Amino acid sequence: MECVQKDRYAFVALGSNKTSAAGPPERTVADAILALAGNSVQICTVSRFFHTPAFPAGSGPDYVNLVLGLTTDLPPEGLLARLHQIESDFFRVRQGRWGARTLDLDLLAMGDLILPDAAGLTRWITLDPADQARIAPDRLILPHPRLQDRGFVLIPWADIAPDWRHPLTGLTVREMLDALPDAAKAEVRPF
Repeated sequence: MECVQKDRYAFVALGSNKTSAAGPPERTVADAILALAGNSVQICTVSRFFHTPAFPAGSGPDYVNLVLGLTTDLPPEGLLARLHQIESDFFRVRQGRWGARTLDLDLLAMGDLILPDAAGLTRWITLDPADQARIAPDRLILPHPRLQDRGFVLIPWADIAPDWRHPLTGLTVREMLDALPDAAKAEVRPF
């Protein structure tokens, strides 16, 4: 596997704000990177680690966030299953949306894939913010429908791939980051 094969290239966001068996959040995400490498996954690039306030505000301790780029022979659903297994291995408990967690692994994008299709992705991107908190997709949505709204994703992603272009909107990571309010960017600090 080579890191230059665009159709096999994926980006994954990692975050933690609770101590796990591996240790504090920064150790947890570092160990998660090691757990992900191998078995049809080659880690190609890793952003710096960042401190980010919990979302929504006041919902828990600060997160450690980063983004990595990888190549894989796995199909999207297979990679997502692998990410969920690693979360489970780090004792991730799914209790409500956007709660504190030992480990969160989000598949952001994979090649130029749009899943389930352009209309389905658009529906999730434009979902009312109140509905975002209570409705979760029943299938894999790619690229991640909230990535353009999240400084804690875009800032680390800009570290490693500022010119990645969203296959539906055509915007680069840098352009999406530039569109965020300054306050949303200021709260994401290098570790």
